[in-house]
Amino acid sequence: MQTATPRVSIQTADFDVAAELAALRAADARVGAVCSFVGVVRDRSDGQSVASMELEHYPGMTEKSIEAMIDEALARFDIFGARVIHRVGLLAPLDQIVLVAVSSAHRGASFEACEFLMDYLKTQAPFWKKEATPEGARWVDARVSDDAALARWGIRATNAPAV
Repeated sequence: MQTATPRVSIQTADFDVAAELAALRAADARVGAVCSFVGVVRDRSDGQSVASMELEHYPGMTEKSIEAMIDEALARFDIFGARVIHRVGLLAPLDQIVLVAVSSAHRGASFEACEFLMDYLKTQAPFWKKEATPEGARWVDARVSDDAALARWGIRATNAPAV
């Protein structure tokens, strides 16, 4: 049973993790587990200092893509609901970037679905990230390790070379 809270939000504003988790499990007595992941801006990347990160997205397409990921998680795992919030705009180190939260009857399904969604988001969600470093701004490329994380779920990253 989902509440009226949307499953996906793309926003510039910060989010309240406790409020989001409470909304995810509200009025659903079947819920015995809620697993969440919060991503935070680091002050270093690839050995360089990072002063800020700017995230861009394609409105409408990004939400649709993440909705499809949640649908896939609901089909694969015994979960009741999921909530994904991803921030865009200019962010500083220690700012929250992303929340992935999943509810289920038992912890195993919540842990798996949360990790699945984060792996999927990291490689397939249409976001573009630019870091401000002492050497200047640079776009963040996809990492091979992120593609490998997605591959363990039987999904090949769309940006990965064919093997």
